[in-house]
Amino acid sequence: MARQDNREREERDSEFVDKLVHINRVAKVVKGGRRFGFAALVVVGDQKGRVGFGHGKAREVPEAIRKATEAAKRTMVRVPLREGRTLHHDVEGRHGAGKVILRAAPAGTGIIAGGPMRAVFETLGVQDVVAKSLGSSNPYNMVRATFDALIKEDSPRSVAARRGLKVSVLQSRRRDNEDAVPAAAEA
Repeated sequence: MARQDNREREERDSEFVDKLVHINRVAKVVKGGRRFGFAALVVVGDQKGRVGFGHGKAREVPEAIRKATEAAKRTMVRVPLREGRTLHHDVEGRHGAGKVILRAAPAGTGIIAGGPMRAVFETLGVQDVVAKSLGSSNPYNMVRATFDALIKEDSPRSVAARRGLKVSVLQSRRRDNEDAVPAAAEA
């Protein structure tokens, strides 16, 4: 019975991809000198639209990574993706002094993003995105700002449901507005 539970847990865990974003050595000063520990920042995702991040601290690096991975799996969020490869719309996010701008991109663009943001997009399953980090380059703040932006991401289906419209009506209005804008710009 216990072996079957372990196998099921391993199968569930194997669907997730985890990336170590940052590891930091921290020191606690005690009477005899310094005690060193390690803090790890890990991003976990299923590459199908779910992603989470976690922070773990321990005396040894592997234990810190394990704790961070467990925390990341507990805090996973679902992000709506267009065609399973990019974002639906441009969005900004911020946390503390960290500010990020995420932009949807056409197919073939790839992931154009800096270190911590790149790890989030790779584990999320996004293939085409352009991202810019403004402000803090602290990996913790960058990851939290990226998550802030991803949480704001909306799909046309959820917007249509909120407004009580059909998705096709919503998208036809968008196309009508796009056609009208260039004509107004030419005049």
